[in-house]
Amino acid sequence: MQYFKVLAILAALVAGPAYAAGTEDESETTSGADYQAAEAAILAGNFAEALPILTALTEAEPANADAWNLLGFASRKSGDLEAAGTAYTRALKINPDHLGALEYQGELYLQLMQTDMAKANLARLQGLCGACEEAEDLAQALAEAGA
Repeated sequence: MQYFKVLAILAALVAGPAYAAGTEDESETTSGADYQAAEAAILAGNFAEALPILTALTEAEPANADAWNLLGFASRKSGDLEAAGTAYTRALKINPDHLGALEYQGELYLQLMQTDMAKANLARLQGLCGACEEAEDLAQALAEAGA
């Protein structure tokens, strides 16, 4: 199993980040087989494959902010912006300081042309973690959007 984790990490480094590092709460649930299968599907760009896994996981573990965050990510990457927004809101209700959910929700706001909301998420991230990867990624997305 360790071999597959190393391969997934190497694949992510070579292909560029499919999702930000440090998006997890480091809870026990992030090490479960279903969560890992969803992460692997996302790393491979198979967002549609990850959706049913994450939907089932959030139904089974409704307080799992990490699963809600990944569900939001996979939904957004699949084009379902409404479902993404709902999932990020759930993740942030569970853990208002979830760095990944704040970053991804900010990226969703950019897609929805809600620049002020994205900037608010960036300010929140910077207040929580300074120049962490999530804050840097959202700042870059804002810059690329000309905001």
